[in-house]
Amino acid sequence: MVEKEKIAATVKTAIESAPKRKFRESVDITVNLKNIDLSQPKNRIDETILLPHQLGGVKIAVLGKGDITSKAKDAKVDLIISSEEIERLGGAPREARKIAGEYRFFIAETSVMSQVGRYLGPRLGPRGRMPIPVQPGTDIRPMVDRLRSSVKIRTKDRTTFHAKVGSTEMDPNLIAENIDVVMKRIESVLEQGHLNVRSVFVKTTMGPAVRLV
Repeated sequence: MVEKEKIAATVKTAIESAPKRKFRESVDITVNLKNIDLSQPKNRIDETILLPHQLGGVKIAVLGKGDITSKAKDAKVDLIISSEEIERLGGAPREARKIAGEYRFFIAETSVMSQVGRYLGPRLGPRGRMPIPVQPGTDIRPMVDRLRSSVKIRTKDRTTFHAKVGSTEMDPNLIAENIDVVMKRIESVLEQGHLNVRSVFVKTTMGPAVRLV
């Protein structure tokens, strides 16, 4: 595994190489795999990784009714979708696709999961964003806090994947710690560990890619 000092230096170079923008850019890694057959489902990566430092801008939606909506408001989630709204979105594919693309994690009360599967499954499923089911009465606030510091890695059948690991406003050392955690987790689930990693690049949203590995 690459030393954190090298990771931090690469992150710093990526941020400094990017043209200055008037908005906060994300910092992402691109990982290219090799010598692995991702047409075999057992070789695919589908991991939600808890990072040591919050990314910022991770949007979370909660689906349900009653008590879970008040807890969702307390947790300051970004979107609350009622059971009636779930059904309505089933007939509004463009709006449903936008929500599926914009929100990173979804939490749903078990009582509405059948509705979610019927009306939103075609939009959320292919993106790997089907909701995390919770029982009625569950305090979702700790879960929301964890998800705000999490990143989901899902390769499907592609040997290249991207992951947000920070923002240009963060200390490069903190971003480096996030990258270190992601790469260690990825290598732990690959059949040959780091030998299945062809290359890793770090870049900002609008900046050039800087090779790490």
